[in-house]
Amino acid sequence: MRFLITGGAGFIGSHIVEHALKRGLTVAVLDDLSEGRREFVPEGVPFFQVDVRDDAAVRAVFEDFRPDVVSHQAAQASVSVSVRDPLHDASVNVMGGLTILRAAVDARVSRVLFASSGGTVYGEVAPGTAAREDDPKLPISPYATSKLAFELYLETFRVQYGLSYTVLRYGNVYGPRQNPHGEAGVTAIFARLLLSGEPVRVNAARDGDAAGCVRDYVYVEDVAAVNVAAALAELGEDAVFNVGTGEGRTTLDVATALAGALGVPLDVRRGDYRAGDLQRCVLDVGRLREAWRAPTPFEEGMARTADWFREHDR
Repeated sequence: MRFLITGGAGFIGSHIVEHALKRGLTVAVLDDLSEGRREFVPEGVPFFQVDVRDDAAVRAVFEDFRPDVVSHQAAQASVSVSVRDPLHDASVNVMGGLTILRAAVDARVSRVLFASSGGTVYGEVAPGTAAREDDPKLPISPYATSKLAFELYLETFRVQYGLSYTVLRYGNVYGPRQNPHGEAGVTAIFARLLLSGEPVRVNAARDGDAAGCVRDYVYVEDVAAVNVAAALAELGEDAVFNVGTGEGRTTLDVATALAGALGVPLDVRRGDYRAGDLQRCVLDVGRLREAWRAPTPFEEGMARTADWFREHDR
């Protein structure tokens, strides 16, 4: 199978590349390196430095590589950036995605996998509950809206052009190679600060809870393995899957776990609520559990993450 990964030089995409190679797939990467890093792409893997919004360049990649399946990971991935600049967010996440879909149809791709956002598209998830795939979608940020809009485009392309798809709604993904200098990815940001002996800031939840927002944190290796399983049609007939753990953790939980794994003191400063942040989102992962396996436990994933950042501290 020929497997093209957009955003394959990035945090999640590079892990998908590695898992796909281990499973014997023929892999290529499309990435503009705005967030990704060339060194994250394994030697020998065809690499195309292309912006997903560049129609001619994207089509040239599809004509050259002729993928059977595409995993579309390339995205503007920051909620706060989307709030400040919704036009840029839509340009990358909607228009860029449509460029990929049109090229996929013309290249007769059999299936597109899409990295959606279970952590945002459902809106607020009430305490004691978890969002199921069929629950109402209530996005409150431009980022969440762009992800949900592209899901609708996928269904439209299935109906109009026969393009099959699988939507993977990620929880809050964390792990090795996450960017510690961006605005998204609190785990990586905290790891960098803790290793530097600096205080970490925990932004309050919407209701003012100083422990921060509650999220479903999922380890990146699990996300990568699910993508490859979907590419190989191992997840069954369902078109949409939540990818998480089914457990909620606060921002303070993340800081505490990382400090413990790194063996460093924890100095917490309280921050204000950020516009666009949900107070609570936990995913029901029953559908994925039936088709796949149990996720990496939170403590184990945080320990692996701490080890990687300790080794790559710079």
